Amino acid sequence: MKVSQEKRSRWVSISVILMLLALISFSILPLVNSIAQEGQVLNNASQEATRSQKTLETKALGYQLVLEREPDNQNALKGLLEIRLQQSDLNGAIAPLEKLASLNPQQTDYTILLAQAKQQVEDYEGAIGAYRTILASQPRDIQALKGLTDLLLLQNRGTEAINLAQKTLMDALKDKSVDATNTTSLQLLAGEIYVKQDRYPEAITIYEQAIKSNQQDFRPVLAKALLLQKQAKKAEADPLFEQAVSLAPVEFKDQIKKMALGVTDTTESIAK
Repeated sequence: MKVSQEKRSRWVSISVILMLLALISFSILPLVNSIAQEGQVLNNASQEATRSQKTLETKALGYQLVLEREPDNQNALKGLLEIRLQQSDLNGAIAPLEKLASLNPQQTDYTILLAQAKQQVEDYEGAIGAYRTILASQPRDIQALKGLTDLLLLQNRGTEAINLAQKTLMDALKDKSVDATNTTSLQLLAGEIYVKQDRYPEAITIYEQAIKSNQQDFRPVLAKALLLQKQAKKAEADPLFEQAVSLAPVEFKDQIKKMALGVTDTTESIAK
């Protein structure tokens, strides 16, 4: 179990890198402009960067040579993937990701990463296809559903996004083997889609349904509180924040208190 957790942590970290790559080029511009005013410093940094890139490319070539002999060598594929990410080369990362995803169909992390990478390079249909590959065998995978519905919303395909979420939720409600936590996650996802479309009454309704059906879960209580807060309905939101704090595990209580004060970012999905 420990090994599995370490592997998952590693690939979650890579997922974060993928999502941040699009921002790196912008955040680094002020730094580059500042260094450019000091010619010698810039020259030294440039030489170091060149050496670093050469080292990375040498390693990448080594992995590619291994893969020519052993195309299914997963250590080489992972090594090449990590180098392409370090080089901010998302296009170059896609090929090893595709191979890793095909070799490990039960490990959805690879396919999630593949979808995120394709979205970053604006291969939206490719990203949608990757998410749908997961959902074909695991229709209630919340990460794939969240990624796919976010992408559909990005493309102004809101109706398609909510239809997917609603159908998945209805199927889950009919399946007695689905536990309450997973059903609540699906309700929260549908509510989040409604919020992003400014369909607040429908979001409130589904949050209330989730609260009623799973009274020990703090997440729908918090979701409703945040939506009321967004609508400047403080008097209605405050008691819900207090209820969410009382229900939440210890590690989340302080964060919820900050949310109630409006001093923390609440854009991250709470459907998980």
